[in-house]
Amino acid sequence: MAIALFMSIFLLALPFLLFVLLKHRVSNNGSFNRLPPGPPSLPFIGHLHLLMSDNSVPHLFLYKLSQKYGPLMFLRFGFRPTLVVSSAKMAEEVMKTHDLDFCSRPNLCAAGKFSYNASDLSYSPYNDYWREMRKICVVHLFSRVKTYRPTREDEVSRLIEKICQLSVDSKPINLSEAVMCLSNSIICRIGFRKRYDEEGAEKSRFSRLLKESEALFSNLSFSDYFPFMGWVDRFTGFLSRLEKAFKEVDTFIQELIDEHLDPNKLKSEQEDIVDVLLRIKTNHDLPFDLTIDHIKAILMDVFIAGTDTSAATVIWVMNFLMKNPKCLKKTQAEVRDLIREKGFVNEDEVQNLTYLKAVIKETFRLQATVPLLVPRETLRKCSIGGYEVPTKTLVFVNAWAIGRDPEAWENPEEFCPERFIGSSIDYK
Repeated sequence: MAIALFMSIFLLALPFLLFVLLKHRVSNNGSFNRLPPGPPSLPFIGHLHLLMSDNSVPHLFLYKLSQKYGPLMFLRFGFRPTLVVSSAKMAEEVMKTHDLDFCSRPNLCAAGKFSYNASDLSYSPYNDYWREMRKICVVHLFSRVKTYRPTREDEVSRLIEKICQLSVDSKPINLSEAVMCLSNSIICRIGFRKRYDEEGAEKSRFSRLLKESEALFSNLSFSDYFPFMGWVDRFTGFLSRLEKAFKEVDTFIQELIDEHLDPNKLKSEQEDIVDVLLRIKTNHDLPFDLTIDHIKAILMDVFIAGTDTSAATVIWVMNFLMKNPKCLKKTQAEVRDLIREKGFVNEDEVQNLTYLKAVIKETFRLQATVPLLVPRETLRKCSIGGYEVPTKTLVFVNAWAIGRDPEAWENPEEFCPERFIGSSIDYK
């Protein structure tokens, strides 16, 4: 019954939608022929049918299309024009040469909700507010990374002890779960000075909220591609699921902030991230009033961007080393030579592990933790590679495809850390 109702409404609205689409194409006829190449599209839905009919993950789907249509490819998902960048040369054009044209962020449903209406750093559009938020993060948060070194080393030591004990007891260990737990513990201690028990209810709550938030980020929202059809998201249950997840995350973060605001709470010698942000709010040193929602938005960036990405990198490094025994032996020999009788490597000594760093760089090349990076949006109509790109175009930089660009890498499909030995290439 529900499907029949939806189809009836869709068919009634179809003539109007086709009229709007035709008018849009006619009004843009002057630049239409200069768009980057792309596959034939259908009325109204554009290329969504190709995405929905392909079983591949999005970055692989776009990579396969780029093999046919080139490193600069134009698609249309519903009413949203989309540019896909799949080569190192074109990525440099977008992210460096024409950065001021491509530097904004799109207004997406789930991202807008979890970022408190784009109040964070990751999804805020390019403007004065974004510059101030970037300054806060660089000056007050990123600069404190070294001060949290004892926390990171303590958590790594705990993980090593756990693995050793399980090995002595001849018990198996799920390294993926262990590394995820390590990442979560570090973020929790740095973010709000808590260390949850591995089997505790609060740890399960934190992990569940993270997984649900990340799942909603990757879900298709009708309003992202059909702005006038936001009601479909409510019809499919997406909005109710989004509202529920956001309310739970918001409650969780508010509880942490309330604990830090409690005057009876014992003060620690070292500030965590919540402490720092609350201090900035109290000092009123910014050109705008930093609110609790602004603080929550920054914390969302820290939680979502700082947990799975770190863990995924370690897991992929282990994956590639296990599949390449020669590289694994070289890495083990280098680490063992450095450790010798100490039994532990501190963060300063990691800088001397040249081959291990090359392994990590090669892993980044072949398996970026965010394969399509954070999406961008054009601020204005611009020209790139001899093509015209309309304003408000959604831009995906396919880092996964760039890592396999034969013009940038020799034998791109081969796992070869040696390519980075003595190379100035770095990931920042």
